[in-house]
Parts: sequence; structure tokens; C-alpha cells
Amino acid sequence: MGIAIIVLVVGILYALTQGGNANNNGPSSNQQGGNNSSMLPSAPPKVDPIAEQLKEMSLEEKVGQLVIVGTDGYEINENTQRLIQTYHVGGFILFQKNIRDTQQMLDLVNSLKKTNAINEVPLFLALDEEGGRVSRMPAELRRMPSSQKVGKQNDSDLATRVGVVLGQELKVFGMNVNFAPVLDIFSNPQNTVIGDRALGSTPELVSELGIQSMKGIQAQNIIPVVKHFPGHGDTTVDSHVGLPKVDYDLERLQSFELIPFSEAIAHDADAIMLAHILIPQLDPEYPASLSKTLISDILREDMKFEGVVFTDDMTMGAILENYEIGEAAVKSLQAGSDIVLICHDFVQEEAALQAILAAARTGVISSDRIDESVYRVLALKKKYGLSNQSVESVDVQGINAEITKLYEDYPALR
Repeated sequence: MGIAIIVLVVGILYALTQGGNANNNGPSSNQQGGNNSSMLPSAPPKVDPIAEQLKEMSLEEKVGQLVIVGTDGYEINENTQRLIQTYHVGGFILFQKNIRDTQQMLDLVNSLKKTNAINEVPLFLALDEEGGRVSRMPAELRRMPSSQKVGKQNDSDLATRVGVVLGQELKVFGMNVNFAPVLDIFSNPQNTVIGDRALGSTPELVSELGIQSMKGIQAQNIIPVVKHFPGHGDTTVDSHVGLPKVDYDLERLQSFELIPFSEAIAHDADAIMLAHILIPQLDPEYPASLSKTLISDILREDMKFEGVVFTDDMTMGAILENYEIGEAAVKSLQAGSDIVLICHDFVQEEAALQAILAAARTGVISSDRIDESVYRVLALKKKYGLSNQSVESVDVQGINAEITKLYEDYPALR
């Protein structure tokens, strides 16, 4: 009797075990660690600080980040304050009209930062410091050699050193963006707007030396903006005055003008400036700075550029002779640019800002398109550690010593 009971119990247990296995085609969940894992605390989700910052921004603050403006005179004025406090602009560009001497330039930069302290996002503080005839530095600093002279040496180490010194010039004043180097290939001797601003007349030379100069600027924690995409080297019309036209197809551009930009992208270019150039075979209606074909399709999609896209100055003749400034600014952002550059005239600056804001409010520019560009801008500012911190003094002697040593080591630059 006792044996029979034992056999019965074993049989029941066996049946139960087989039934459980029938519902589990393989090892039990305990063997896989399923039950144990459910008891462990789950890892907190990763937080993207830039995305979180973006969520906290008002539409006005977002739109402001998409515009860099100029200012008049040697000191900030009511218009400058309005651009910062009301429109929350993303940055300022300085020109020779803003620079009298070293101390005044430093005071102006510091006052822009101080005024911007009310905003969470620091300013881009930019200028064009290419060397040669395109320089914004005060007269106390020695002039750097032109890109053409640097190119004639065909020396990568020299190009890097030039970039380093250009970066140092901005760094000592507390600035953070240099619209340089020029990656245009000087292929048309009648092109006076580029001329000696180009490193050379072949894509190989311009690519090699341009990238080294870019890296030298980056080494000083200054943001280089390579220019002028898709290439301003074979034009005869000055885009400051009118709209240049280049009658090339994509195959030609890919085999020549686009090569330095492709190489710069492959070597971690942070930012690219768009040219105001019409290329009818690619976009018969809009210049590159307003063209979805050039910006979104070619630069972004085909060339895989993920950095920040700046326009050239929207108050240049190429734009104002053909478009109303607000219309052009909106069109450029719709096409895929991230920052429109409006260098002169407060009336034009305010008109562009108001047009972008109206377009964003009404959905003419989608919220996703706005957020995409603002995210890139915030990411770049974070990468380079931009801040509103003032600079106390400028080491003019130190910079001049670096420039003097450059000329001593390379006498042909004189």
C-alpha cells in the first residue's frame, strides 16, 4: 500500500513536470535569467542635455539662434541690446568698422558677452580673418600673409602654423568663430573677388593646405567655417554687388570645385559657408544659399555633411538685388541652412528675424526644421565650450612674436 502511494505521487509529479516543459520550448526562464533580471533595477534612460535644453527654449529663443548679425560702431548701442535682449540672436560678426584699436575691440567683445548674460545660450562671436587683404585685426597686430602666398610654399606644416596663429588672434580677444579658410579653387584669373584669397588653382593643393589650416584653427578651440560652398573660384561677378552664375553640371563640380569641401568633411569640418552663386544646371531658380538641391540634396545627403551650415551675408547685392531679405532668410532655412548671416543694417536684421519668426509660428518653416538647426547650433557651441566669460587683456606682443617668427622661418611670405 505504501509503495503504491509513493508510485502515485511520483507519477503526478512527473506529469506536472512534463506539462510545464510542454509550455517551455527550451530552458526555463530562470535558467535564462529572466526572473532574476526582472528583480534588478533598470538602468536610467540616457539623457541628451542638448535635447533637454531645446525643450526649454521658447520659439523666439530658437529663432534667434538661427541668425548672426552685425552691429554699427565701436560700442554696443540700443539696436545691439534689442537684438540680444528681444531677439536672442545667436551671435555677432565684427568688421573693420567695429574695430579702432586693441583695447576698444576687447571692450566691445566683452560688452557683447556681458549684455548676453541674460540669455542661457552664449554668443557666436565671429569675423573673417583669412590673412592678407581680408583681415579685421587692429593695426597693433602684424598682418598675416595671404592664402596665395601660403599656397605657393606648398607646405602642410606652414599651413597648420598659419591656422594656429589665425586661431590665436581670435582667441586672445575672446572670439570663437573664424570664417576661414577659403576652399575656393582659383581657376579663373578674372575672378577678383577671390584672387589671392585662394590657396591655389588645383583641388589637391587647396584640399591639403586648406584642411591643415582648418585643423590649426581648431587646435586653438576656434570654430573654422570653410567657404564658399560649392565653390566661388570660377566667377567673374562679385557677389557683394550682383549674382554670379556658373554654368557647370554636378559631374564637373564633383570632379573639381567640390573636392576640397568633400575632403574637409572627411576631416571633421565643423561648419561650411554657402556662396550666393546661381548654378542653373542644378537649380535654375535659386542661388546655392537658398537652394534645397545644393544644401539638402547635395551637401547633406550626397556629401554626408552633418555640421552647421552658414549662409554668406544676406545683405550682399547677390541677394538684396533679387529678393526681399525676409523672403530670402526664410527660403534659406527651408532649404536646409542652419544660420543666416545678416551683417549690416539693423532694419534688415530686424526684418529677417521677424520674417523667420512669423514663418515659424505659421508652420511655413516646420517646427522640426527649426529644431534640427537649433540642435546643431547648440551642439557646436557646447563642443567648443562657448561662454559669456570676459577676457581681461590682450597679449599683443605674444601674437606679434608668433607672426614675426612665421616670416623669419618662411621669408618668401613677405
